[in-house]
Amino acid sequence: MTDLTLSGAQVLLPEGLADTRLCLADSVIADAPAGREIDLRGFLILPGLVDIHGDGFERHMAPRRGALKEARNGMLATEAELAANGITTAVLAQFFSWEGGMRGPDFAEHVFEIVTDISRQVDTDLRLQLRLETHLLENFDRALRAIDRFGIRYVVFNDHLQHDRLATGRRPKRLTGQALKSGRSPEDHFAYMIALHQKGVAVPAALDKLCAQLLARGITLGSHDDHDAATRTDWAGRGVMVSEFPETTEAAQAAKDSGAPVILGAPNVMRGGSHAGNVSARDLVAMGLCDALASDYHYPALRHAAWQLAEAGLCDLPTAWAMVSETPARILGLTDRGRIVPGLRADLVVLEQATGRVGATFAGGRLTYLSGEAGRRFLL
Repeated sequence: MTDLTLSGAQVLLPEGLADTRLCLADSVIADAPAGREIDLRGFLILPGLVDIHGDGFERHMAPRRGALKEARNGMLATEAELAANGITTAVLAQFFSWEGGMRGPDFAEHVFEIVTDISRQVDTDLRLQLRLETHLLENFDRALRAIDRFGIRYVVFNDHLQHDRLATGRRPKRLTGQALKSGRSPEDHFAYMIALHQKGVAVPAALDKLCAQLLARGITLGSHDDHDAATRTDWAGRGVMVSEFPETTEAAQAAKDSGAPVILGAPNVMRGGSHAGNVSARDLVAMGLCDALASDYHYPALRHAAWQLAEAGLCDLPTAWAMVSETPARILGLTDRGRIVPGLRADLVVLEQATGRVGATFAGGRLTYLSGEAGRRFLL
């Protein structure tokens, strides 16, 4: 940890960009000059990014199908990629699912162990999200034990069963590929999915019980891919008060009406639409139906999406940047970060003003990334 005074840059304060010195001391933002002064003319300093949902780490954890033994080195590579993209707090979204392979409970617990260990060795704040499949009833108790063991504070519910096809006995789309990933034969995987689908009548009561247990622990709960208003209303009735990636305007509006924060995918903003044909994130932002953005599967998209929203005039820069810093931090209950205010954590990203390239990242006052002209100035 190094005390520093950063001068010459434009700093994104809660009220907007300002030409002001920024002082760092003892891991927090200070209100008086401290340590060595660094000239950062030509740069912007913004709050460090808080990524509330990202699964881009999967490509590092298993670089090829079946290569699941690279998880430790893969997580270290993930942390380096996060820092290179200005992300100072990262929620790693790990499936706990009937789908098996990298989404199965065994691999999930392996990831939880590695992240718990590595988080003590790195400065980026690595956190866990458990993504629980709603029909995996026989593993609800196991999921609860993992949540307690690893101190997981954010749980999100998914349902990836193709119920419309399973209800009529039709084989789901992409069955063979899913079966290969799960380690089952296509026939066994199909039979397993049918059995899970048939347990649907017991799912609501089981979810009621589990959500009550999680809420009693103070855990933040979210639903993923809400398709319609009724689905979102059902989740809200259980106290599941975060809506991740709603698929329709109706679902997003229902979330907003109930006071549930709406989280959208930054890649959707970058593309101008959903790759799955769902509602456009840009449209929802324009309608005021977005509270925060998440990297989803591509870490660079987080900062680029915020910048694009401001450039497109859909909102001003402080509002856009709050979607990737202050607001996700608040949703997670992290009140010590997300803004550049004296006394808060010194979580910062330094961007080249002309290009938007990341020159430096600070997490808790420690440099986690340094590159290019910014690097030269820090090392003078």
